[in-house]
Amino acid sequence: MPRPFAPVAPPSLEAQDGRTFVRLVELMQRLLAEDGCPWDREQTFESLRRYVLEEACEVIDAIDRGSREELKEELGDLALQVVFQAELARREGTFGPDDIVAAICEKLVRRHPHVFGDVEVGGSAEVLQNWERIKAAEKKDRGVLAGVPKSLPALVRAQRVGEKVARVGFDWPDARGSRQKVDEEIGELDAAIARGDTAAIEAELGDAIFALVNLARHVGVDAESALRATTNKFVGRFEHVEARVKSAHGGWPAPGEPSLALEVLDRYWDEAKANERAGSSEVPAREGSE
Repeated sequence: MPRPFAPVAPPSLEAQDGRTFVRLVELMQRLLAEDGCPWDREQTFESLRRYVLEEACEVIDAIDRGSREELKEELGDLALQVVFQAELARREGTFGPDDIVAAICEKLVRRHPHVFGDVEVGGSAEVLQNWERIKAAEKKDRGVLAGVPKSLPALVRAQRVGEKVARVGFDWPDARGSRQKVDEEIGELDAAIARGDTAAIEAELGDAIFALVNLARHVGVDAESALRATTNKFVGRFEHVEARVKSAHGGWPAPGEPSLALEVLDRYWDEAKANERAGSSEVPAREGSE
């Protein structure tokens, strides 16, 4: 008979010290056992790659929604990915879950000499400087940008690259130079568009976006968050437009039928913006004249 796994009962918040994580390791070991789950046993580091990204993004979504209950669940899913891959590594004989914890603990102690040693700091800026200095000494044979993952979302990677090179002095002294660079790149993009050169348009568009990301960094804005907020705003407004089209016209025209007049759609868009200012998402009643 299979041994049942009883639910984990966490202690009170004050008493929690992470000891229940061993239960997750035990559970993963059971799933990967010879008589465990066929699907889990088929997984590889490569097949789990997309789940790591998805779970990390779901954690971010839960943070953005401000739901601590969702955040608890999504962090659990992300922790599962860590333990899952640790057990795959144990199975191939390279490392295990305790090696992961030991390595990060050693790193944290080593990179916090102001807490675990006798180094004094004047604030968080100095903490970051020390962190980078210690990290550089640890990885002296690696380049400045070697630690920026290539698989990061493009905007996040661009901002991290800018942050990294700025720490070694390769940066505009202030936001003015960065802002002028935006104008320069937009001008080159306009010229490429005027020529109709598709390859140049793609290259200049990338340059313009990169310049905007650097400007975001200089003015203290997270480019990824800014674009996400704007996209969410656009989606909300378009959903209002779509609801108005359904209410006033019975839905979007079928393929081959004339499109709705742009001025009508613009009016619905303006309604959505007005609703945002008023804090309302109300869709007006069907208008038979439109």
